[in-house]
Amino acid sequence: MNYAAHIRARRDDARSLEELYQASLRKGEGDQFSAAVRACYRESPEAVLYAAWHYRLAQAPGESSEGRRINWRLAVPLSIALSLIFWVLSDPRLEVANDLPFLALVWAPIGACFIIAFLALASGKNWKVPALVIAGLAGITAYAVLFAVFGQGPRDYQVLVAVHLPILAWTAIGASLLWPAPGDPDLFAFLKQSIEVAFTGGLYLAGGGALAVITSGLFEAIGVSLPDAIQRLLLVGVAGLMPILAVASAYDPGLPPSRQSAQQGLGKLIATLTRLLLPLTLLILIIYLFVIPFNFMAPFRDRDVLIVYNVMLFAIMALLLGATPLAAGDLPPQRQRLLRQGIVAVAALTVLVSLYALSATIYRTVLGGITINRLTIIGWNSVNIGILAWLIYSQLRAGPEGWIRRLQTTFSRGAIAYVAWALFLLVAIPLLFR
Repeated sequence: MNYAAHIRARRDDARSLEELYQASLRKGEGDQFSAAVRACYRESPEAVLYAAWHYRLAQAPGESSEGRRINWRLAVPLSIALSLIFWVLSDPRLEVANDLPFLALVWAPIGACFIIAFLALASGKNWKVPALVIAGLAGITAYAVLFAVFGQGPRDYQVLVAVHLPILAWTAIGASLLWPAPGDPDLFAFLKQSIEVAFTGGLYLAGGGALAVITSGLFEAIGVSLPDAIQRLLLVGVAGLMPILAVASAYDPGLPPSRQSAQQGLGKLIATLTRLLLPLTLLILIIYLFVIPFNFMAPFRDRDVLIVYNVMLFAIMALLLGATPLAAGDLPPQRQRLLRQGIVAVAALTVLVSLYALSATIYRTVLGGITINRLTIIGWNSVNIGILAWLIYSQLRAGPEGWIRRLQTTFSRGAIAYVAWALFLLVAIPLLFR
């Protein structure tokens, strides 16, 4: 719904505007209403009703982080418990075949279970959905880990489990928050909030890592060599503190994802940073497309080049997601137009580069046969190309009023494709490559 037009039509009708607001809340579109109010207030700050609504919504939950109390009494004990579990599982004696740490396989599912528990306890919600989600995640984890550890499969599957179980762990957190009706606005808001939590966790991890290095260095300076168990406690144990602390800092368990405060603090910084990186990314892609013909066969011969392409592809997907606004009112119309053009241009050039990389993978598969890695890369390339192609198509059809909603829908549905492919790989690979 074009809330801005409806709000302008009710400029002097307080009762009708209140009814429109309540209707937006029932539809789960309160954030869109708030963004439209901000836009109308910027256009006509002299309008008394606009000003009243602007300041009213500025103090509403999800619009300001002021007044939110973080439940440290719950977050800290759970973080310590998770830290100790990580520390115990990091014991070198628990390494699986091919010298892969056992913790590398299970850290994400275990962390997700603790995060789900924190969110459920902090919000006071019914435990039925979180318990079912944790049980489902535990079942998938057990299946994958049993095949990876005891199935005597190739190392490639063990690495695949270490890389893809975090995707399903992240999915489980989202399911515990959004089930049973994950609408596109909440699903997209969850994706955006995930980036903010990841950045927050990265900052905490950097600080904790620096503390661990400094502590170890101080003891080394006086000739004291810390035992391996203490070193692991400083490194792995400190890292185990971060997931729940990051979630507690960046996410309000009492509100759905679409009502979180994403236009302040770190959330606003991430949005600004990703939008500033769009022109640079576009320039790099243009230059790269001109350079490709001079070394065309590189990815056809070198596997490492293909790995770089895939890392680039996921990085660009994250960049486009981070640059997408939550609501039209977040940006003025002129900047919206430029942002939209930049997103479509980057997506189009990325599709070209990805098709080039996909053709190289298929070429290597025809010559050398299908392997776990090649199947995985072909699938991820296809999923990402499909998402980007749909993004371009939907944006070419969208008008200036609905382009943000269509972009959000593309990423929301794309996330489902991500989960489906990750689940397929974890379940099917042990059966296909015996």
